[in-house]
Amino acid sequence: MKSRELKTSLIGCYEMHAETRDEVKRIKNAIRDRVWRILEEKGVALFPKPIKGRIPNFIGAKDAAMKLASLDIWRKSRIIKINPDSPQKWVRLKALLDGKIVIMATPRIRQGFILLDPKAIPKPLYERASSIRGAFQLGRIVGVKELKELDGIDLIVTGSVAVDREGNRLGKGEGYAELEYAILRELGLVDESTPIATTVHDLQIVDYIPSMPYDLKVDVICTPTRIIRVNRRGGRPPGILWEYITQEKIREIPILRELWEARSMRRLDGAEK
Repeated sequence: MKSRELKTSLIGCYEMHAETRDEVKRIKNAIRDRVWRILEEKGVALFPKPIKGRIPNFIGAKDAAMKLASLDIWRKSRIIKINPDSPQKWVRLKALLDGKIVIMATPRIRQGFILLDPKAIPKPLYERASSIRGAFQLGRIVGVKELKELDGIDLIVTGSVAVDREGNRLGKGEGYAELEYAILRELGLVDESTPIATTVHDLQIVDYIPSMPYDLKVDVICTPTRIIRVNRRGGRPPGILWEYITQEKIREIPILRELWEARSMRRLDGAEK
């Protein structure tokens, strides 16, 4: 097993061929710990701190957001789903300033999603609305019915702890970005072609990240200094992969429980017929 041991060198982690879910998890955790440490050591990590266990905020987050806003996928988008983490505040603000509707998951998806409509928010309050607290005050929580009434989501912006040049990414390790995508896909709001972007510091780009079937791959990586377009290989989850969802998670997230119950009813109806 010596060749399989998790090496302290990050390069050793990258070169390892992960064959089991536990191995993938150990490698991912090692990459996260390394990136969090490097950001702190290099002095580019910003509040909130400690950054360990978070999507890290970083110096240059606004510049990375502006890089993203220069792209055609941004200009052509009308509705953008953006994660609620601190470094993507600038993405949310820029979206509102550009007249785009923002869909933002509530923390841990406990209250579903928040819709921020720039037409319904006074412009002087856009900056407040782009914060998590302000989004709750100035946006509105939407459930399955209202989400289904949207025309579709044109772009997804997700935060990352680390990302590689093949588009593989790491979040905090709790799987909420993947679950948010899966829920939206289940509702028909996104599909395989919906572009996914991330904004990160250059130090968050690593050589290799292993992936599982439910993991998201991004199409575009924007840093404060550059734009990386990914030649994405492989598909994305077609919806919620229920075999990976625990009953505890279903109980904790009302919108997930609603979809689970709807699925159970469909299966029951099918069995009865």
